[in-house]
Amino acid sequence: MVDTPYAPSRIRALPSWLLGRAAARGHRLVAEALAAEGMRMMHHAVLCAVAELGPVSQAELGRTVGIDPKDMVAIVNDLQKDGLVTRTPDARDRRKNAIEISAEGKRRLRRTERLGDAANAELTAALSDEERAQLVALLTRIVTPGD
Repeated sequence: MVDTPYAPSRIRALPSWLLGRAAARGHRLVAEALAAEGMRMMHHAVLCAVAELGPVSQAELGRTVGIDPKDMVAIVNDLQKDGLVTRTPDARDRRKNAIEISAEGKRRLRRTERLGDAANAELTAALSDEERAQLVALLTRIVTPGD
């Protein structure tokens, strides 16, 4: 268990501090769960995006997920090396690469999604199903206040 750093009581009562601590715990739990499958969080996020958007150009993938192009190249290289995605010339623009999830990528994604779900269940274990749904709804409103 990671100790929570000391914070004065006034700060510990702030939503921003609580959200930050909850996010840190959630990231740790998910990162540990994905590591069991040999997957890092950014790689998992990119694999999820490829599964949802693909085939997608590498440049569009980077813009959509918000990853620097140099970092995206390294992540896609890793995913391709592991046989999780394919990179082929884009049929619409042969100067670009189209990234698509492979059959092994789909299998790995199903496993990592289950691991991520289990980590999130652990994160929210103290909540009832109704409270979990309410938490997600409230956090969604905080993250996207104009929607």
